[in-house]
Amino acid sequence: MISSLDGTVLAARGQRLVVGVGGVGLAVAVTPQTSLGAREGAPIALRTHLVVREDELALYGFETEAELEAFELLIGVSGVGPKSALGVLAHLAPHELARAVADEDERAFKAVSGIGPKTAKLIILQLAGKLTAPAAAPVAAPGADARADVLTALTGLGWPERTAADAIERAAAAAPEATGATGSLLRAALAILGPGARP
Repeated sequence: MISSLDGTVLAARGQRLVVGVGGVGLAVAVTPQTSLGAREGAPIALRTHLVVREDELALYGFETEAELEAFELLIGVSGVGPKSALGVLAHLAPHELARAVADEDERAFKAVSGIGPKTAKLIILQLAGKLTAPAAAPVAAPGADARADVLTALTGLGWPERTAADAIERAAAAAPEATGATGSLLRAALAILGPGARP
């Protein structure tokens, strides 16, 4: 089992990184937020989960232990595969997932591709009591840097610049408290673009 990677970013494209470790480049599936923060040639340390199938070995990487724990709990839910679990974490940080489960908020999963109402109910039912929902942390004041970073991330994922910029503005207007941090603003913009909008 490969439980962690500590190496150099060789490539960062969409939701996939190639991390060089000991002369070997390993492909790792990550959230858009992790991909956004990765820089080619820079060091990176990820906690990983290896999915073993008959025809594939797939690595999923996370920046924090909380993300890895949430991912492993999610893939333990009936009907939630690794890609869907990663999709949940692209839209909901671990503390937001914990809050959605604690509040039985099915709407929190609405924007996640591959997670319908029935699966959302299963996630809430099966993860009840397994995640701790912390008090909301204060969010920094919104700034131009976060918007620029999110625009770069969305265009890198394939959305046209105008479409991405419009989603960012709508996200900022709808949830001003989410605009202070790049990750929060990116999740809000992805929620607006929705699972039906393809880049």
